[in-house]
This record gives sequence, structure tokens and C-alpha cells, in this order.
Amino acid sequence: MRYLTLKKEEIEVLNYLHQNSPNNTVRKRSQCLVLSHQRHKINNLASVFNVNRRTIERWYDSW
Repeated sequence: MRYLTLKKEEIEVLNYLHQNSPNNTVRKRSQCLVLSHQRHKINNLASVFNVNRRTIERWYDSW
């Protein structure tokens, strides 16, 4: 399994983006990254966000 390890500051920024961004894609990505930090599996995240597993991996790589 592949998970992200985030710093406290990064989590705060991602939570802020999730709550305040006008862009839906930014909100989804930021929430996904925080959930990965909480040890949710890629396949589960892909089904929650209705995207391909590879898309989740690209979000991780971009971060």
C-alpha cells in the first residue's frame, strides 16, 4: 500500500483548500491527500472520488 505522510502544516493547508477552494477538483484532491495520510487505501479513495486508481497515484506524485 502507498500512503502519504504529511506534516501538520500541510494538513492544515489541505483542509483549508478543501473547505474554501472554489475549484471542485482542488477540493477533491486536497481531501484525498488528507485521507491518504489517514491510511485509506488507493482503491477505496478511487471509488469514493469516482476516479481511476492511476488518477489517485498522479495526485500523490504531484504532491
